[in-house]
Amino acid sequence: MSAGAAGAAAAAAVRQAIKACGVLVRVEPDEFLRVLERQSDGLVVQATGGFFSKNYQYLTSYKGLAFHTKSPTELALPRNCEIVTAGSISIPG
Repeated sequence: MSAGAAGAAAAAAVRQAIKACGVLVRVEPDEFLRVLERQSDGLVVQATGGFFSKNYQYLTSYKGLAFHTKSPTELALPRNCEIVTAGSISIPG
């Protein structure tokens, strides 16, 4: 499986998890990093987006909740995180 396909599969799995539990928590980038620091081996889906200006989007799951953030600059993620790069992250309205 290619890296792009793996990223798409991971993003689809997170979307399915969000649909299943219906909980998505949007947080500021600094709070997102604090959530990641609480995990011993977190999984982060990341993508770049933006129409007029580039932004960086991140998604992770922690204790049954899905956390999402968007930042104008790339975040320095903890070394212990597994990172999956997706083509895009689609967050329900």
